[in-house]
This record gives sequence, structure tokens and C-alpha cells, in this order.
Amino acid sequence: MGSATHLQQVVTNLVNNAINYTQNGTITVRAQERDTDVLVEVMDTGIGIPPKEMSRLFEDFFRASNALTKGTGLGLSISRRIIEAHGGKIWAESPCSETNGGSKFSFTLPKISKAARR
Repeated sequence: MGSATHLQQVVTNLVNNAINYTQNGTITVRAQERDTDVLVEVMDTGIGIPPKEMSRLFEDFFRASNALTKGTGLGLSISRRIIEAHGGKIWAESPCSETNGGSKFSFTLPKISKAARR
């Protein structure tokens, strides 16, 4: 079983980041149950992430060169650890192909069979 508190922390972090980096525009959060996992996506139409910095997003203490707010640079690395501890994967896309700008952060979590819950 997953830790609801930790998973809530991940979603809160991703949504807060989207809010902080979207001065004008939209933020979309969606979740989709699939055959073997659940996909959660947070998309925004904000400033996006510089392409050459994408590979460092989930590193401890990393802050993008276009960061608009103060922070420690730990939110995404902690989110990655939480998702991976739950057997999932997390990744980012910028610019977001669906919004033609901004960013999209996605993560998957494996579904647990009913037999495994007992």
C-alpha cells in the first residue's frame, strides 16, 4: 500500500510549481486509470523549462535559470524519490505538446491487485 500523505505531497508540489510558473494561462490536472497503472499529469501554459536544463530537473538542489520564486530546489527530487519508492515513474516535458508551451509533469503508479491488498 502507498502512503497517501506522501503521494499528496507530490501532487501538491507539482500543482504549486505550475501555479508559481504560470503568471497568466491555465493549469490542468488529470488522472487516468489504465490497465496496470494510474497516470497523473499536471500541465501548465507557463514559462516552461529551458531545454538544456531538462535533464537536471529531478536533481537535489537544482533550480532552473528562469526560476521565478524562491525555493530550495528539493521539491522535484523529493517527488521523484516518493514516486520511485511506490514503484512508479515520474518525468517532465517542456514545452508541453498539448498546450504548445509551458510544462507537463507526469507520473505513474502501479495498480495493486485486490489479492495483494489483503
